[in-house]
Amino acid sequence: MRILIITAGSRGDVAPFTGLGRRLLDAGHEVAVASHPSFAALVGGCGLEHRPMPGDPEALLRGWSRASSREEAQALTRAYADGLADGVADAVAGGADLLLTAHGPAPLSRTAGEAFGIPVVGTYLVSSFATRTFALPHARSDGGTGPEGNLAAGRDVLRRAEGAFAGAVTRLRDRLGLPADTPSAAAGIRPAFHGYSPLVLPRPEDWPPGVDVTGYWWPARPDQWQPPAELADFLQVGPPPVFLGFGSMAPGEGERLGELVTAAVKRAGVRAVVQAGWAELVGQGSDVLAVGDVPHDWLFPRTAAVVHHAGAGTTGAGLRAGVPAVPVPVMYDQPFWAARLHALGVAPRPVPFQDLTAEVLGDAITTCVSEPALRRRAAELGRGIAAEDGAAPVLAHIAAVRAG
Repeated sequence: MRILIITAGSRGDVAPFTGLGRRLLDAGHEVAVASHPSFAALVGGCGLEHRPMPGDPEALLRGWSRASSREEAQALTRAYADGLADGVADAVAGGADLLLTAHGPAPLSRTAGEAFGIPVVGTYLVSSFATRTFALPHARSDGGTGPEGNLAAGRDVLRRAEGAFAGAVTRLRDRLGLPADTPSAAAGIRPAFHGYSPLVLPRPEDWPPGVDVTGYWWPARPDQWQPPAELADFLQVGPPPVFLGFGSMAPGEGERLGELVTAAVKRAGVRAVVQAGWAELVGQGSDVLAVGDVPHDWLFPRTAAVVHHAGAGTTGAGLRAGVPAVPVPVMYDQPFWAARLHALGVAPRPVPFQDLTAEVLGDAITTCVSEPALRRRAAELGRGIAAEDGAAPVLAHIAAVRAG
């Protein structure tokens, strides 16, 4: 089949789909990934076709941080959504028999699938159906408590997500010749597969049929990738370092964060590998090495602990590696995953990004690397996650669609 994966956002929103895409490619399908132009090399380097969609998520984050009013931030979001809508329509027009969509652009993917008569399958990296078991990621703190409060908060999350794309969906329906009245999205796209481990977050019993939790989809390594010699040498000349990186968060704050991280590492008395990310983070000192993009599945098992922003993909990579974590959540689903890491016994209490100081971070790192229970639990959970095959249920569903 010709399968088109539609995703948008930061690197963490794209990389897991390279792994899923490679598995589909190995199964004999033609696979394309529609994402922002900045990810063309990532997608193409994994042997997959890239179809560009307008939008620069890094510029959007910078714009939000500089917006002088809520109205200005909303205008930036609308422009971004409109660009995605055009990109989704063009990508689908390029040919596909089946659409796999991430949760963010799902309203646009659903609309394009309706217009072109192509089935759409949800492939989500975060929980995307309301439940009484827990409040969905990005729930408001005033949503109430208990099972009914969780359900109400989850429904509010989904309404806000749909609302962010409402105008873009209306314009896309007009462009594609669909009637103006949109179908109800209350039930969500089904079938839907959630690409995280049930050991990390089990499937709620009150989710509807056709909505599953499969296990993680691991990013594919670019073809012919080799570790930089400087990194390989650094790892060999001393004890395992601590990894520190904030992914796509805090763009432009590299200098301030670099000074903070350097002081925290010195306070904890550890060696460190610091990943630049969108913040352009750097670190100083003979026991600190700054690196660019390095596959987490290669690097994390060689570390003593990982300090990260608790994005879904980085959280999964740390768990798979079987090493404890210091979560420093910034926004969206990150506080949710940070809380899960602590509840699972593989991390000390999260350190919210806005509360980050060298002293607080240094002490958290010290706790993380010196508490045997954290490492034991991380190793145990890592073994369980490594035994899962999150792509298999998706492949089985596609095989059934093809056969049927």
